[in-house]
Amino acid sequence: MLPTSLPRPLCGIVPPMVTPLKDRDTLDLKGLERLVEHILAGGVHGLFILGTTGEGPSLSYRLRCELIERVCGQVDGRVPVLVGVTDTAFVESVNLAGIAADEGAAAVVLAAPYYFPAGQAELLEYLEHIVAELPLPVFLYNMPSHTKIKFELGTLRQALTLPNVMGLKDSSGDLEYFRQAADVIRAFPGAALLMGPERLLADAIALGGHGGVCGGANLLPRMFVDWYKAAERGEALRTAELGRQVQRLGDTLYTIGKHSSAFLKGVKCALSCLGICEDAMAEPFQRFRPQQREQVQRALRELGVQRALAGMV
Repeated sequence: MLPTSLPRPLCGIVPPMVTPLKDRDTLDLKGLERLVEHILAGGVHGLFILGTTGEGPSLSYRLRCELIERVCGQVDGRVPVLVGVTDTAFVESVNLAGIAADEGAAAVVLAAPYYFPAGQAELLEYLEHIVAELPLPVFLYNMPSHTKIKFELGTLRQALTLPNVMGLKDSSGDLEYFRQAADVIRAFPGAALLMGPERLLADAIALGGHGGVCGGANLLPRMFVDWYKAAERGEALRTAELGRQVQRLGDTLYTIGKHSSAFLKGVKCALSCLGICEDAMAEPFQRFRPQQREQVQRALRELGVQRALAGMV
């Protein structure tokens, strides 16, 4: 299958799709099909699989390959599919990128290797070596809370000179860093800067960002697409209104759990409550217990999510 063409720059909402699981190493196939169609029905501009929200590093290589094949086959070029290939092993990242290319993905997403913290010179040398071997365009993924290292601005500037590097997804949550990264990326026509934390999407657009990789778009893709469009058009009142809805989603649903996994458990549980896919988690995490599931169901009613989904069809 030929890779899907990639808009340059890639703009809009590119949801980081959760990975529907039946157990720790089995895909929920029917749920996966429903989830992909649910997200695409919201008018999104791309789909990102095997990222943090997709629990990529916790999944077996066999399952990652199966997910790539099934998602790319189902999407069938309707939007670009981006595939996370971050790994502590150089060769495994290259192998996964090769499979993504064979299945028709549009690009890969690469964070810094997350076990041994590299210095910036070492990180740049790593990028020079691996990008040369990757068969698809590459988006760098700045996720210092998980990798213990960030793409400093000088490293980013040098990396963008590599022929295959198409931009940056920034999940640092640091708006000053994002502002400076936007200044760097402006010098590279066709490169994109995407915001990770969904609550900062409107700020990111105002600073020159091109879109967002918003986890909540697994649930309410249309709302996030509308928010992006309002911010991009400079519609201040509409942007503020939708921003309040996004904030309420986070305050209500993402705070039910006690740990840093609360966001992911909340989204997966909500999708399960809505009948879209199962909510099994990759180890070391487990799905919400009945008490938390009842809280999720109550939150969905309070947020009017069923009504919002009905408005999409």
